[in-house]
Amino acid sequence: MSILFKALPTDAVRALQSGGADAYGHVPERAISDGDGVPCRHCLKNVAAGEAYLILAYRPFAELQPYAETGPIFLHAEECPRAEEAAAIPELFLKTKDYIVRGYSADDRIVYGSGAVVPTPDIAARAAELLEREEIAYLHMRSARNNCYQCRIERA
Repeated sequence: MSILFKALPTDAVRALQSGGADAYGHVPERAISDGDGVPCRHCLKNVAAGEAYLILAYRPFAELQPYAETGPIFLHAEECPRAEEAAAIPELFLKTKDYIVRGYSADDRIVYGSGAVVPTPDIAARAAELLEREEIAYLHMRSARNNCYQCRIERA
């Protein structure tokens, strides 16, 4: 099974970078990066020291429903290019030892039994294994410590 790691869509990011409201209806907060631990979910690179970034509530689901988790993410405050979709885990994520990988159905519901904390070197294999299951439409990769959304994983 071939997979793709996918960053946030550019249209959604540009709306937020232009002052659009986040998932809670608030204008994203602005801060200046110290260069450590500020991963942009669009370009999938850390925001460099001295650069402005946005802190906002993000809900990676089209509609409100019981499984539509919302949480904090970071984005560059200025436009950045979207990370290329890739079969290999993006370099940004390699420094962290593990992540939650969880499957969702086509109607955006958690597929019970699919979620687990997975060691980073095993994520691609685990993702491919999960996406072989017919009831799983896509996966989320989330922080194992704070449950923050990192990226989406789909079939290639």
